[in-house]
Amino acid sequence: GQPLGPRRLSLKPVPKLPNMEAFLSQALMKVKKQARGFLAPELCFQAVKTATEQPFADGVKKERELFMVLLTSGQAQALLYSFFAERAVQKWTTPTGASWKSASPQPIHKAAVIGLGTMGRGIVTSLVKANIPVVALEQNLESLNMGKKAVMLLLEHEAMKMERGTQTLDFRNPARLQFTVDFDVLRDVDLVIEAVFENMALKKEIFHKLSEICKPGAFLCTNTSALNIDEIASATSRPQQVIGTHFFSPAHVMRLLEIIYGHHTSPTAIATAMQLAKEMKKVGVVVGNCFGFVGNRMMFPYVQQAVFLLEEGSRPEAVDQVLEDFGFKIGPFQMSDLAGLDVSWRSREDQGLTGASLPPGTPARHPLPDLLCENGRFGQKTGRGWYQYEKAGGRIAKADPWIHNFLAQYRDTHGIKTRFIDQEEILERCLFSLINEGFNILAEGIASGPEHLD
Repeated sequence: GQPLGPRRLSLKPVPKLPNMEAFLSQALMKVKKQARGFLAPELCFQAVKTATEQPFADGVKKERELFMVLLTSGQAQALLYSFFAERAVQKWTTPTGASWKSASPQPIHKAAVIGLGTMGRGIVTSLVKANIPVVALEQNLESLNMGKKAVMLLLEHEAMKMERGTQTLDFRNPARLQFTVDFDVLRDVDLVIEAVFENMALKKEIFHKLSEICKPGAFLCTNTSALNIDEIASATSRPQQVIGTHFFSPAHVMRLLEIIYGHHTSPTAIATAMQLAKEMKKVGVVVGNCFGFVGNRMMFPYVQQAVFLLEEGSRPEAVDQVLEDFGFKIGPFQMSDLAGLDVSWRSREDQGLTGASLPPGTPARHPLPDLLCENGRFGQKTGRGWYQYEKAGGRIAKADPWIHNFLAQYRDTHGIKTRFIDQEEILERCLFSLINEGFNILAEGIASGPEHLD
């Protein structure tokens, strides 16, 4: 009979497929676009490409070589550090001696969210995904119906993703998700997350009302991104149960949850907020109370430096591209458009930090973001910000000639001569501003360790 030939699959030649070069070229472009500076995806592509061109033994050898390149790379060390840092921050401590060892969380059987704007919608979605019954509250029926529609769309999208696996999402059951304009419905909740816009007077009014309505053991959380937790707590009769839970936008996607303790916040409140983060599959990081806390406080000089680069001759899309090529998921200007330029603008207005009459000693802050807000350009929510979008609420950012002309007019008005700014300068000025502010935060004891910043 005829010999059977090679029996081992590894000895059989890989058949040449038609248009392989074109296919691989397109695949590499896609990988590079998604990898954004990460080594592993491109080296994985190289390993697959080698498998289509060379014998099995040569492919294995090449894969081993590529693996060693990754194993000894700085990126591998950074990923290992990130892995262990995420676990280290679970062992929280405070300057008063409270810690994860001695504090026990209270169970959350039912939660509430006040405000169904961009952040509130994401927080409701996160709670529903964590299988925690939620009451969502708005100030009037028009806002409630608008928020409800947006929340249901988010949950439908999340349900579709979960159906691909083994889990399902029960969000149409009124016992699991309730929408209301009546504060009295909050009487039996275990925890409330306030997510209205950044206005101290409004937040204090809400917390005063919650203090009177909610049951004695309920925890009162604020999603403020920068405001003083102690001042908010002063409006209540239970400051020990007031805590900051700062979600990052989009709240149902971003894993970071900044947990801010005030002067009177109890260890039990901290432990409960940390447990809530865990149930929502987020990384809770406990930090102290200061303007901007850690996340936004580090972002302020970072975004400021990016804006100064525009003044000197760069463009939003150029700055964003450099940071994204370095490895950031999103650049500072697309990030600002996503979060909403009006959020920080309203916060600064509330503190009297906008306009010409700033208090003495106020740090230098570029007026360009405020000027955009005065022109009604709040970012994605209005379809215009640092970029233009296909519609209000759109997600696809495109360079905007209006912004280019606006920047040119601003420079002419102030007699600023533009210059060429290379990629290295953009990267260093943005990154070093983050790093320097991080050291200040550590020195002040706002964060208890470098892993809390990283």
